[in-house]
Amino acid sequence: MNILLTGIDGYIGWPTALKLSKEFKEAKIIGVDNLARRKWVQKCGSVSAIPVFPMETRLEAAREHGFQNICFAEGDLADKLFIDQLISVFKPEVILHCAAQPSAPYSHINGHLANYTQFNNNQSTRNLLWSVKENNLIDKTHFIEMTTMGVYGAPEFEIPEGFIDVKRKGKKDTLPYPGMAGSWYHMSKSNDVNNLVLANRMWGMSITDLRTAILYGTETEETVLDSRLSTRFDFDFYFGVVGNRFCAMALAGFPITIYGKGEQNKPQISLEDCVQSNVNAVRLEINNKFNVYNQATATVSIKELSVAIKNAAEDCGIKTKIQHIENPRVEKEEHKMTISNEKFMSLLGPQKYDIESGMRQVIKSLVPFKETIKTYKDSFISV
Repeated sequence: MNILLTGIDGYIGWPTALKLSKEFKEAKIIGVDNLARRKWVQKCGSVSAIPVFPMETRLEAAREHGFQNICFAEGDLADKLFIDQLISVFKPEVILHCAAQPSAPYSHINGHLANYTQFNNNQSTRNLLWSVKENNLIDKTHFIEMTTMGVYGAPEFEIPEGFIDVKRKGKKDTLPYPGMAGSWYHMSKSNDVNNLVLANRMWGMSITDLRTAILYGTETEETVLDSRLSTRFDFDFYFGVVGNRFCAMALAGFPITIYGKGEQNKPQISLEDCVQSNVNAVRLEINNKFNVYNQATATVSIKELSVAIKNAAEDCGIKTKIQHIENPRVEKEEHKMTISNEKFMSLLGPQKYDIESGMRQVIKSLVPFKETIKTYKDSFISV
């Protein structure tokens, strides 16, 4: 089996590559990345708290620890010729598409970056889909993309797994949930979903849409084997997801800072559980359907999340406090989001981390990198 993994250099992509290598020893894992995430974070005046080694060093360490079947191709997914060459040579049975510009705040810095985010993300996905089609691999390739729970917006009813029942004038139908994105980044993923639905409807392509929640975590079972195998950990305003950023604030002696009231529920999942479910999705059989999984294990309010992190920090002897500031984002500040995730939990199997245990893990593992976080603590808040 050949598995094409996009975004291998990223926070999710690298640990996914290692777990794929462990669980699919006979497969060839072809990792693709243009290494842009490193540059984006640097331009925003920050760094990964945990050192990220060059790809050649990562691959060397991977081989030393028995992850023998990972190779790397550097290139831009927005370049159709590059994608066509990859697909035609490797003819992957599975494409696991993790690559994207994934930051909503980054996509809102200016019009150029909004345009870049949508072009980069949507062009990359279209290139992959069309290359599968043009290489006559429709019935041989399972296309899996990590989109985002953000495509649902913030409805007042329970969020379904991908589809919604609609009644009108005495008739009813089941339709893909409409895109309700709240940022230029999330809209790029809503557009991706529309393209995935279209590729399935027109060509019968087997597609799995993993709608990823907000992640937290620093490590997986594989990345802890060697410091050279570590994945990145961003904590700045633009690329640091909320739980990870709050943990970094606590370690730096900076108040855990909530935008607005913090009474909106957000879906969450640990890095370990996310990566394991990615690998489990690769095992799904080709069925010529469009399947959606809400890749989330819990919903929790931002305020509740901050309290869990404050408690985890104090358990480690770190004193911190919580503060509220004016919310720079356009969003509901009070929203009791509920989600349906039964299909996803069946795909995941045993859950490794809940919010409390996950935040303790993050705090403890970040202690050795406390000084790096302190050095860049000015990047916590938008200026």
